[in-house]
Amino acid sequence: MPRDRAARPAGDAGAERGAGTAGRAEAGGVRRQARGLARMAAILDAAEEVISEVGYAEATTNAIAARAGVSPGTLYQFFRNKDQVVEELAVRYGERLREFWAARTTPESAGRPLPELVDGLLDAVLAFKVSQPAFWPLFYGSALPDQLAAVAAGLQQGTVERIAGFFGDRCPELTRERRELLATMTVGTVRTMMPMLLGADEARRRELLTEIKAMLVRYLGPAIGVEGRAAVGDPAGERATATD
Repeated sequence: MPRDRAARPAGDAGAERGAGTAGRAEAGGVRRQARGLARMAAILDAAEEVISEVGYAEATTNAIAARAGVSPGTLYQFFRNKDQVVEELAVRYGERLREFWAARTTPESAGRPLPELVDGLLDAVLAFKVSQPAFWPLFYGSALPDQLAAVAAGLQQGTVERIAGFFGDRCPELTRERRELLATMTVGTVRTMMPMLLGADEARRRELLTEIKAMLVRYLGPAIGVEGRAAVGDPAGERATATD
């Protein structure tokens, strides 16, 4: 007579069934969470497109939902209103901006020759702005609510502090006040020219960008040196400056 498989205690079998059910429920929850995150990202992508086209004031949740391919009801499952959509978009922009500057303002890159440094940074800044179409109308548009204006100011101040620290890596003898002033002028100059750059055709944009780069090299050269850091530093501690 064939031997039956050893009987398992009822408690063990129940525990296994419970574990299997829990595992399936957990997997289902993870999939639902992933779908929810993907849908939120799609809504934010759509908001970025709509805001870049019509501006913050004219963007509506209905337009954003339609662009995302979802119903307004689905949008409201994730966001209470347009302001919350924009707040989440601002958070995403802030994270991207911090990552952008962290990757390009390392102590190692601070030692590059100034023309090469300015050239690479400005090209990257312009490419970043072009790849984030709602960044400018969202943070620097003419009709911003107070909370967005505060976010914009915070992002700009964070950029100034990052650039000031970068100048300090390049030229440690600069005082903190001098570094911050140089960074404020640099960031302000680029910000002021950005609408003109973004609105120009490719040929005109290249011309403008070349002039901005030359202007910044001449402005920054006397303070932080034109030559690479490794090539700077004579016995008197003098730094190379821009020449005519």
